Amino acid sequence: MSRSLLTTRRFAPLFWCQFFAAFNDNFLKNAVVLLVLFHVGGAEGESVVTLAGAVFITPFFIFSSLGGQLADKFDKAIVARRLKFIEIGAAGVAVVGFQLRSIPLLFGALFLFGVLGALFGPVKYGILPDHLKREELPAGNAFVEGSTFLAILTGTIAGGLAMQDQSDFVLFSLGLMAIAIGSYAAACFIPSTTKAAPDLTIDANVLRLTFALMRELWIETPLWRAAVVVSVFWLIGAVALSLLPPLVKNVLSGSEPVITIQLAVFAIAIAIGSGLAAFLLRGKIVLWPTAVGATIIAIVCMDLGVSLFFAAPTPRETLLPPAAFFADPAAQRATADLTLLALAGGLMIVPSFTAIQAFSAPSARARVIAAVNVLNAAFMTFGLTLVAFLQSLGVAVPSLFIGVGAVTFATALWIFKAVVGLRFETSCRSPFGHSSD
Repeated sequence: MSRSLLTTRRFAPLFWCQFFAAFNDNFLKNAVVLLVLFHVGGAEGESVVTLAGAVFITPFFIFSSLGGQLADKFDKAIVARRLKFIEIGAAGVAVVGFQLRSIPLLFGALFLFGVLGALFGPVKYGILPDHLKREELPAGNAFVEGSTFLAILTGTIAGGLAMQDQSDFVLFSLGLMAIAIGSYAAACFIPSTTKAAPDLTIDANVLRLTFALMRELWIETPLWRAAVVVSVFWLIGAVALSLLPPLVKNVLSGSEPVITIQLAVFAIAIAIGSGLAAFLLRGKIVLWPTAVGATIIAIVCMDLGVSLFFAAPTPRETLLPPAAFFADPAAQRATADLTLLALAGGLMIVPSFTAIQAFSAPSARARVIAAVNVLNAAFMTFGLTLVAFLQSLGVAVPSLFIGVGAVTFATALWIFKAVVGLRFETSCRSPFGHSSD
């Protein structure tokens, strides 16, 4: 059944639309980072790169709630098409920014991409239950989550390759515009949906709306707990991806191609883990794979951190190419741990997000997902900020992985106790009900 989803109009257009969108986000972000480092450089360049990440993520705090309202009030397919059409214009702004080497203009394009991503998120996940049967949701989510990480990887690599010759931005411009047009073209084939809450009044005060949605999510205990599990997954993924390059380069003496290979393995393992979760669920919506995934993540993070803390290889003056790197037993163990971490991440995310989609009230599903997206952004921002602070204090990468393992172990215990046995069917029929008046 999962294979057939990619050949149906119910799912395939949305799949490619969201894949192209995620690819372009990371294509643009990495290209901007390389341009900033090349033209600015030094400590100032590093601070500007950090600011670029903040410029992209901030709209998810501000505009996700508005995206939820739009997706609930209107036909989600039409909302998707209009957002993807506007994204072509945002890509055009980025192209002009690169041609002019204008950092402010590029930051403006990044912000626009962030806004469009925040508005599209509730549509992307909220539309799945409209077009898929309940037993198809695990497979649909597995495809979306796995392809998202593959898009992050391929978009990041493509951005770097396109910027190798920074005197000529033609390749970058053509690529960015082509992918944006491809995303819009795919959106044009997404089947229409019914309007979940046609009488909903749009609240233009996005801050007030965001707080209201988070309060409503908190009230619905099963949905709130499932949302926390989803956010912990994104926190772990963001921290692991941020620690992977310094782990490979500074601890294990791997060269730049090794980092790319490790990122590829991580993304592919997430996709495989997502598929494994869909297989284990077999069309049912149960949360025990989430607890198992969190437990595996805790074990491998502790193993990775402890093994390197007590027996880290001596850093080399010359970085190792892939063949020499993967011949090192310490590198082999680290690769195995990172691969298992990513596989377990797929087990963790698919059941929890599927439960949120399946048991949110149809009239408010997109707003529930919008609230979850805000929570995701908050967890990732907090986690990355904390890790950056600890790194500034001199905390080593192995110690940080031990810390991630400890936090995840506590999370796994909480999931076993407070999440696995939740009765979604009887407690989540009408969340956000009064907000649609």
